[in-house]
This record gives sequence, structure tokens and C-alpha cells, in this order.
Amino acid sequence: MLKNLLLVSFGGAAGSALRFLFSVWVKHNSFPLATLLVNCIGSFIIGVVIAIAVRNASFDANWKLLLATGLCGGFTTFSAFSAENLQLIQQGRMGLFAMYAVGSVLLGLGAAWLGFNLLK
Repeated sequence: MLKNLLLVSFGGAAGSALRFLFSVWVKHNSFPLATLLVNCIGSFIIGVVIAIAVRNASFDANWKLLLATGLCGGFTTFSAFSAENLQLIQQGRMGLFAMYAVGSVLLGLGAAWLGFNLLK
């Protein structure tokens, strides 16, 4: 368990640092381009890691923890959201996919709005 925690922590720290550096490198004025790109890159990376894990039984679970949970989780939490939605689509659970995708966006925005307005 400690080894898994360390793998996720190391990957998460690297992902967070990369996200920060990326946001410094890609400056935006009115459109949050850096965040959009980070979310897309993180989603792409987690898709690749999951594909490798699914297709290769010998793919070490430690790499999945380090790269998918840690690196992508630190780089962007949107990658986990993308991976979970992809899994629902692959399982043919389109109703749950739609409910989860739309619900997450609406509830997430609603929660952010509520949190912001509670402290006004």
C-alpha cells in the first residue's frame, strides 16, 4: 500500500508541476487555452495508458498507478472523468454515460457557483 501511495504521489507531483509549467508557457488572455490543452493532453495520455494496460496483460500495474492515477491525476482531473466516460461508452451504457457526463458538468459548475456565492 505504501508503494502504491508513493507511486501516485510521485506521479501527481510531476503532473502538477507540469500543469503549472504548461500554464506559464501557454499564456491566455480571454480564453483559458492552457487549461483546455492540459485537459485534452491528459485525456489523451490516460487513454493511451488504459489501452496499453488492456491490450498487454504484462503491463505492470505500477505504471498505471504512476502514469494514469498519479501523472494524469496531477496534470488534470479531467483525464479521470474522460476515462470513466470512455469505459461507460465501451460497456454500451449510454444512459449512464449521458447522465454522468452532463450531471458532472452541471453539478460541478453548480457547486463552484454555490461555493463562490456563499463567500460573497
